[in-house]
Amino acid sequence: QVQLVESGGGLVQAGGSLRLSCAASGSISGINYMAWYRQAPGNRRDLVAAITSGGSTTYADSVKGRFPISRDNTKNTIYLQMNSLKPEDTAVYYCNARGTYYSGRLFADFNSWGQGTQVTVSS
Repeated sequence: QVQLVESGGGLVQAGGSLRLSCAASGSISGINYMAWYRQAPGNRRDLVAAITSGGSTTYADSVKGRFPISRDNTKNTIYLQMNSLKPEDTAVYYCNARGTYYSGRLFADFNSWGQGTQVTVSS
């Protein structure tokens, strides 16, 4: 299977910056899509930003222009640079990756989630 390890969360004042990282490991054949989602208490888990293997990106309207997403395909890693943070950005941020992995002699699809990293923005 494929494991995702996130890092970079923490506590920051409004207007500050944080950089999240997510590294995928395992018997990976290819990763088509990697993304960041977030979930605040009592809310659903929503997409923040996504990037495909070809470099196409998608952003939630609330983070456009503030949270650029990038990807290092050689390391199976994505980054989320969070700038001009606001208290409403406070949430647990989850990494998601989709692609194919080696399962014995076969290839299989995977859709993996990280354990989540807390981001807290104080006013």
